[in-house]
Amino acid sequence: MSEIDQPDTTPDPANELRPETVRKMRWYDSEDWLAVLVGGILLGLVLCGWKVKLPAFQWTSAADLGLLFSSGNVAAMCFTSIVLVLLAAAALAPGIGRKCLPFLGGAVVVFLLAWTAQALAAHAVVKELGLEYVLFALGLGLLWSHLLPTPAWLMIAVRTEFFIKIGIVLLGAGMLFGDLLKAGAPGMIQAVLVIPVVWYLTFWLARLLKVDDEFGVMLSTAVSICGVSAAIAACGAIQGDKKKLSYVTSVVLLCAVPMMILMPWVVKWMRLSEEVGGAWLGGTLDTSGSVLAATEMLGETASRTGTVVKLSQNVLIGIAAFVISLWWALRDRKRSGTQVKVGIGVIWERFPKFVLGFVAASLVFSFLLHAETVSQTKNALKGLREIWFAAAFVSIGLETRLGDLAKLGGGKPALAFMGGQFVNILWTLLLAWMLFGLWK
Repeated sequence: MSEIDQPDTTPDPANELRPETVRKMRWYDSEDWLAVLVGGILLGLVLCGWKVKLPAFQWTSAADLGLLFSSGNVAAMCFTSIVLVLLAAAALAPGIGRKCLPFLGGAVVVFLLAWTAQALAAHAVVKELGLEYVLFALGLGLLWSHLLPTPAWLMIAVRTEFFIKIGIVLLGAGMLFGDLLKAGAPGMIQAVLVIPVVWYLTFWLARLLKVDDEFGVMLSTAVSICGVSAAIAACGAIQGDKKKLSYVTSVVLLCAVPMMILMPWVVKWMRLSEEVGGAWLGGTLDTSGSVLAATEMLGETASRTGTVVKLSQNVLIGIAAFVISLWWALRDRKRSGTQVKVGIGVIWERFPKFVLGFVAASLVFSFLLHAETVSQTKNALKGLREIWFAAAFVSIGLETRLGDLAKLGGGKPALAFMGGQFVNILWTLLLAWMLFGLWK
């Protein structure tokens, strides 16, 4: 049979979107719903009085290492890890079956590395530099994958998306509408004007450089909102490639350090007021730690203003994730030049359900709980969220090779990020000057 006579076995893109071709999954087959379940259970346990024991990792020199491995810290890490690992295993049990036991063994290693990453990030000098625990988690995972064996029993516990989604559900409990109101009109206006403009221009630049849309969404969201947390939320919303997320995270954190050092100097050189300088730094630096460290070089007013602006952007993560996930679910309406009708059933099937868990947690903690209860549970939920995110980035490192990261996009994604950050710096400076200087 000639090539011309052979039947075309290429899948019809339009057919993939027809409701009858969408595979009906049971809810417990979906990591999205399982993440909502685990996140909901953890929120319920904390609200019901579970006193989450979190280790104290503050240290400045080798002399403090004994404190890191104190009986209290070890007990806190062990007990919290046992609760989280057992919850994850119970949720995944219907899907992994007899692999539950290997999962438990592998999860012990993953969480041990996650705690180690948090301990490294708690060093006084590291905190001053604004380096986040996710960078150390990724690094430890990469070191293991390059220097040590990665047996099947370990890799069965590498559940990056599952861990990320649980963390995002918990993140919703910290994104309160009350805080949004407290942030003040100028901070909120700046955030609302910065995010869509910077997001669109960065995404446009990524496309211009022929960076794929998956990369573009994560890059644009990281630049325009708040760096690592926003990139994580965007990756989850579009079910993106975890290697691309690790790339974006690395670029964000590596750029944060020189910006944190140079921008306060530029503020002083330009003789900007503390309010304008704080608003500028809060809107451009991509991690909360770097904002705090940089604005402290300018003064108390700058720190307060920068924190308000960064808070305004952080609160909008949920809205951004929701909009991105809807757009991503609808983006396949046009394929191969044909218009495809996508029904609500297909949209629902493709919509990331963990976003609903995020929104539900935010609504409950914003409107249904007493402010004192929210305040009392804040640190515990923050600690739980961060250990899930740390475990996720350890997992990314375990399944990634440095050579693979270096090859991603041939440097073009980093160029798109830098271009977007340049736009962000200029646009945010103009808005900060107008809202906190000219019109204040």
